[in-house]
Amino acid sequence: MKNSQLYKGSLTTIIMKLLQENGRMYGYEITQKVKAITEGDLNITEGALYPALHKLEADGLLEVEFEKVDNRQRKYYRLTSKGVTETKNLLSELEDFIRNMQTLVKPNLEF
Repeated sequence: MKNSQLYKGSLTTIIMKLLQENGRMYGYEITQKVKAITEGDLNITEGALYPALHKLEADGLLEVEFEKVDNRQRKYYRLTSKGVTETKNLLSELEDFIRNMQTLVKPNLEF
């Protein structure tokens, strides 16, 4: 992942938003989707992704499905109903954060 605390602090939200949009995804697919969406500007490493996925699963926000693909077991992640609700909350918080940061970075000079 790009060396920035801003991105690192947003990893959970990124994962959950992608799962909200795509239904279910496997780990490598998540990394490639982020890379494609950001045109290579943001790369999520396996070392960052899998601990985040495991924590979300342990917190009851993700469920796991296994599917055999090319004689291998592939692990797919999907939001639980609790995860769907939490995703909405995280996205709302992120929108508020972005709005506040825009205000701070480019304040309205009118008083």
